[in-house]
Amino acid sequence: MSDIVYYAYMLRCADGTLYSGYTNDLTRRLAVHNSGRGAKYTRSRRPVELVYWQEFADKSAAMRREAELKRLSRAAKEALITKK
Repeated sequence: MSDIVYYAYMLRCADGTLYSGYTNDLTRRLAVHNSGRGAKYTRSRRPVELVYWQEFADKSAAMRREAELKRLSRAAKEALITKK
């Protein structure tokens, strides 16, 4: 059994848009996004801020949640962020 924890997360970009992803290291991933070496989407929308995350025991569960987050409406994403 692995001790690695995976996360599905959402970032708020400088232009107010939301970006969803998954990782096994939130701190490192946020630093990569803010350095300009992250996802193409976030490169021109820095700085980004971590506004939502959820822990998972395995990578596939985190990836499924990321896909769910991407399908949510903007209002539903904002409701999740507010609830956290």
